[in-house]
Amino acid sequence: MPDAGDDLFTREDPIFANKELLEISHLPGEGRIVGRDDEISDLATAVNPAIFGQSPSNVLIYGKTGTGKSLCAKYVSQRLVETASEEAVNATFAYVDCAQDTTETQAVQTIADSVNQSELTDIKVPDKGLSTATYYKRLWRILDATYDVVLIILDEIDKLENDDILMQLSRAGEAGKIQNCKLGVIGISNKIQYKDRMDERVKSSLCEREFVFPPYDANQLRDIMDARSDAFRDGVLDPSTIPRAAALAAREHGDARKAIDILRYAGEIAQSNGAPTVKEIYVTQARERAETDRFRELIRGSTPHSRYVLQALAVLSLSNQRKDGFRTSRVYEIYESICRQEGSDSLSLRRVRDLLKEHAFLDIIEQSKHSGGSAEGSYTKHQLLENPEVVKEVLTENGDS
Repeated sequence: MPDAGDDLFTREDPIFANKELLEISHLPGEGRIVGRDDEISDLATAVNPAIFGQSPSNVLIYGKTGTGKSLCAKYVSQRLVETASEEAVNATFAYVDCAQDTTETQAVQTIADSVNQSELTDIKVPDKGLSTATYYKRLWRILDATYDVVLIILDEIDKLENDDILMQLSRAGEAGKIQNCKLGVIGISNKIQYKDRMDERVKSSLCEREFVFPPYDANQLRDIMDARSDAFRDGVLDPSTIPRAAALAAREHGDARKAIDILRYAGEIAQSNGAPTVKEIYVTQARERAETDRFRELIRGSTPHSRYVLQALAVLSLSNQRKDGFRTSRVYEIYESICRQEGSDSLSLRRVRDLLKEHAFLDIIEQSKHSGGSAEGSYTKHQLLENPEVVKEVLTENGDS
């Protein structure tokens, strides 16, 4: 037992000065959004009419994960609210994470709750218990009673169960649901083909402006990490650490989110090793840890059979260098073999198809349809988007296999 007077905890962090700057949820202040000047300018132009109380354009933003879509949408929306205020226009924005609020009811409740000022409107927006129609009615009343203009950001819009909320929001003014308030929608998707499965009526009203955010290059990623380097204490970062992290991230994905994660993990590894500086060697270790942690988070809470299906794909990927994926029947064969090893009864082929769809929904795998001609008919191929080594490692830890 340590003496009561002994310090059990470190009072001063030797590596980090302001670790919050390395959290991806942290919205950087002005000057910290790097490599997206053109995209910010384009987005600002699209919503600019809102500053004068007029209808902003509806916008659809595409791009891979970690390309700054959400960051820029929030930043432009925040600046819009501030600038509109200077013009005596009462504006606000609401942010919905559609990966979390996947149903129409959840999404409209989140919007109504975030824009409601109950002391002014005397309207209550409970977490649950109301019909979808009632949530909409309360939202329209809140908007008309409180604001001149509202922007609604729907992030990961492709995760919504259907297009119903897009129809309601993009046509609210035209349909006479709101009289006093102008409404604009910013939809964000990681899937460039998302628009192809949109209802035509929604497409015509939502896709007034479309922007594609490309992956960051090594120079942009280096600038992004340099802009957040004051998360660390002076002199702690080796000069080669950020360039190495940027080069790795640019070569693999161009994802700023992952690049920042790698930098944070490198600092934590230095911390746990008691090292005075964050060396370049820690970047490689950090990359492996970031990849493993992200995948572990993705499959947290998944069922054993959901894991067996992924393990089957990992086994196929590690034993075969095919780039175009594996047929459902082949995945099912390996899955059955894993079930036998685990002493578990296998699920039906139909249920395994459902599990594969769930993994595709989470972007763990990619599915593609193929035609085998008149003799074979059509079939689906499945391909892991994750590193199969990482998948295998995570699925076999703690006794899982």
